Amino acid sequence: MKKLTRILSLIMVVALIATLFGGCSQKRDLDKIKESGKLIMLTNAAFPPFEYTENNKVVGVDVDIANEIAQELGVKLEVQDMDFDFIVDYVKKGKGDIGVAGMSVNDERKEQINFSVEYITSTQFVIVPTGTDTASFELDGKVIGVQEGTTGDVYYASDPEVIKAKEVKKYKSAIDAAADLKLGRVDCVMIDEMPAQNIVKQNESQLICYNAGYEPESYAIAVAKDNTELLNVVNKVLNRLLDEGKIDEFIVAHS
Repeated sequence: MKKLTRILSLIMVVALIATLFGGCSQKRDLDKIKESGKLIMLTNAAFPPFEYTENNKVVGVDVDIANEIAQELGVKLEVQDMDFDFIVDYVKKGKGDIGVAGMSVNDERKEQINFSVEYITSTQFVIVPTGTDTASFELDGKVIGVQEGTTGDVYYASDPEVIKAKEVKKYKSAIDAAADLKLGRVDCVMIDEMPAQNIVKQNESQLICYNAGYEPESYAIAVAKDNTELLNVVNKVLNRLLDEGKIDEFIVAHS
């Protein structure tokens, strides 16, 4: 019986080790990406015009950019839609090749992944009901809706040293937050400039937005720290698109 118990224990240990190592993702360098025939883009398709769903397909400015990178590599693009909060961790662990999700560059993320060259500059906007006097509107004391994990959430609305909000309600997307704004469940929504303008465009009779006056921020693409060759290709494509004015064209096409 003791021998059987030892054997069973050994089997359990081996199984546990196999599970742990099997769960660890391997870095997909350029050779592996090309061998697989696909580039895996991780995103959160609730941030128009950068990424959103249309006819059951993820589209947007960032998808157009990622398609250009895939073409440079001679592979197809595979888009995986997921919670925004998980993207950096998944890229870090090699569960995806690039994180492209209107992602702002900051020091906390830099510790975990490498960023490409910056390709968009944005700032925080506030969405409020039509008729609101935006010149006198104060964020302090308000119920603020935010997309969880975004700059508006982490660095502004949820930081009492910046905004003394009455309450911060966190949503999977700014679109969901705006829906609650129309129902009167929040006083305003804080989100990046272009997504805010896009939401207002879809709700012109009910919502308006304004520049909250905070620091500008830049978007870049996330790549695993040890995937230098892929990062070089990403930068090459981004620099070309910036030089050709293509990113501005992508924005117009999806606005």
